[in-house]
Formats: sequence, structure tokens, C-alpha cells
Amino acid sequence: MRLAIYLHREDLKDNEAMLCPNMRSSAIVALLASASLVLCASTTTAATTACTVTAYSALASATASCTDLTLENIAVPGGQTLDLSKLKAGTTVRFAGTTTFGYHDWDSDLIDVGGTNITVTAEAGAIIDGNGQSWWDGQGSNGGIAKPDHFIGVKLLGNSVIQGLYIQNYPVHCFSISNSAGLILENIILNNTAGNAPNNRSDGLPAAHNTDGFDISGCNNTILRDSSVYNQDDCVAVTSGNGITVNGMYCDGGHGLSIGSIGGKSNNNVTNVLFENSVILNSQNGARIKTNYNTTGYVAGIAYQNITVSNISNYGIDIQQDYLNGGPTGTPSSGVIITNITMTDIHGTAESSAKDYYILCGSGSCSDFTFNDINITGGTNDSCNVQPTGDFMC
Repeated sequence: MRLAIYLHREDLKDNEAMLCPNMRSSAIVALLASASLVLCASTTTAATTACTVTAYSALASATASCTDLTLENIAVPGGQTLDLSKLKAGTTVRFAGTTTFGYHDWDSDLIDVGGTNITVTAEAGAIIDGNGQSWWDGQGSNGGIAKPDHFIGVKLLGNSVIQGLYIQNYPVHCFSISNSAGLILENIILNNTAGNAPNNRSDGLPAAHNTDGFDISGCNNTILRDSSVYNQDDCVAVTSGNGITVNGMYCDGGHGLSIGSIGGKSNNNVTNVLFENSVILNSQNGARIKTNYNTTGYVAGIAYQNITVSNISNYGIDIQQDYLNGGPTGTPSSGVIITNITMTDIHGTAESSAKDYYILCGSGSCSDFTFNDINITGGTNDSCNVQPTGDFMC
């Protein structure tokens, strides 16, 4: 049985930290300081300390002491990070109400999450609002106003889970998931549709830019599933790692399900990645593998299967080795090896100005492509300088 109470203490002196000590069986402590209410509780069967935090100033003490943490209507001041990077092993973090972020001209993450066997979840109706409107200027991370590096930085180990979050209006790249293993992300909604409209700083372009949904790097045995992304850039981008499964995604308005870009980074190896059972619509690309021009790396064991695309504006299927952030060079390089690529049951429509299929490989750098049951229609001027085996015709 869990026993918990709130206790009001008018004369509490410490306004800087809320203390949630490890408590003995049946012990109860609740403290209130200024606007920061922290509820601490233990159970009779386990050393679980539960805290509810309602002000940012109480966060550091709570994360240092609590293993069941509810963040309720937290307003993160500008220039500060919601720091969950040193959670105690086995901690559950639960978002409640609306979490907001003040504006500051900087390039750090707005949320950092780290630990082992961590669960991050949310109560029904909870909203995490990144206040992207304060930063959006049509340039994203390519210039303009200094913007947060990522909205959420994640480094989790063990049997960790991030689930049930609703995130809106994030400034630039949302999730940066790096150096994690055994992580599951599921039932997450990223809604950046407010960034589709121009604003007074974006020169007629969508105000939000470089708004990747999930960026995955250096991860092993990681699963992302049953989630939706409404954005202006990659829905999912895997840039390094091994044993990654992306399943049941709904991607609207961005750049598709991507490997890359690969090359020119500290880790340029991507192996054994599966994208499956997903929908991509109103996007620039569908299934995409992009490697940076004149760099090195290794991409192998990539599979796309049962992918539906609709209203694609650039490429239904895209494998290109001439990628640069400022635009492709048109001339591929061969420093990144791409091999053992399987695409099966990819179907749907592209705009008439798009290409259904585009493969541009460097000399001798692409091999062992197998494509079957591919049917994307509507585009024109398909171009493939490597012909995959199977029943596919470019």
C-alpha cells in the first residue's frame, strides 16, 4: 500500500530545494516552499520515494532523491534546462498539466533525460509545449536566431521506456537519442503544425525549420513504435547505431523515414535498421538513404517494408550519395559504402513534379540492393544509376 499526504508548512525556511529523503517503511514527509510543492511517500514493500513538483526551483532536489516523480505544470525559465539527466536507477517521471519553456537566445537542450531503467510518461491530457514560436525564423539550425540544440536529449540504458508524450511547438530538432541501448519509445505525438505558416521573420517560408522528429545516433537495440510526427524535416533520421526498429509511424509534412545523413561525423556506421508498417504523407521523401558528399562511412542491413506514401513532393524512394545540407551536389562520391538494402511493399503516390524513384550512387560504393513489390506512381523522370535485383524496375 502506498501512503501519501500533503502537509502545509508556512514556516518552511528553505526556498531553494525540496528535500525528499530515502524514507523507512510507512514514513511520510511533505514539504511546501514558496510555490514549490513536493510530495514524498514510501511504500511498505519497496524503497520508493514519490514526489510531485510544481515549480522548476524544486526540480534538482526532487531528482536527486525521488524515484517516482510527477512534474506538474512546470514553467522552465528561459536559459534553463529541464534537467533529468541524472535520474536514480529505476525512476519513473510523469508529466502532468502543461510544461512550458521561457525564451532565451542560446543553443542548449531544453530537456535532458538520462539514467538506467527509466520510465518517462505522461498523465492524460498532459502537454509539453516548446514555445517554438519564440525561435522560429524559417532558418532553423542553419542561421538566424540562436536556437536550442535539441528539444530533448536522451541517453538511457537498461530497460528504459519513453511513452505517451504529447509535444507541440518545439523550436528545432525534437528528440536527440544518443548512446542508448535497450530503449523503447512508443505512443508519442509530436505536433509542430503551427510551424507550417510563415511568420514575420521567415520571408514567406514556413516559420519552423530543421524540426526533425526523432534523431537516433550511436544506439543499440532501440525500438521506436506507434508514434506520430507532424513537422517540417525528417520524421525519423538514423545517423549511426545497430539493431534499430522503427515500426508503426505516421509521418505528415516532413522529409520521410531516413538513414542519414551519413559521413563526416564521429560515428558513421549504421547497421541492421528496420523501418516497417508506416505511413508517410505530404512529405518531401518517402524511404530515404542519404550520405554526405566526399566523406566515409558504412551503411548495411537496412530494410524498409510495408510503407505507404502519399503526396510526395521530391522522391518516393531516394538513395543518394551527393548530399550536402545546403543542397545536393549532383555528383556522387563513393566513400560511404551502402550494401544489403532491402525494400519490400512500398506503395503510394507522388506529385507530378517529383520522382517516384531516385538512386544516385558513387562508383562501386553501392551493392546488394533487393527491391520487391514496389509501386509508387504519379512522379516523372525516375533515375537510378544502380539497378536493384527483384521485380523492381526504375
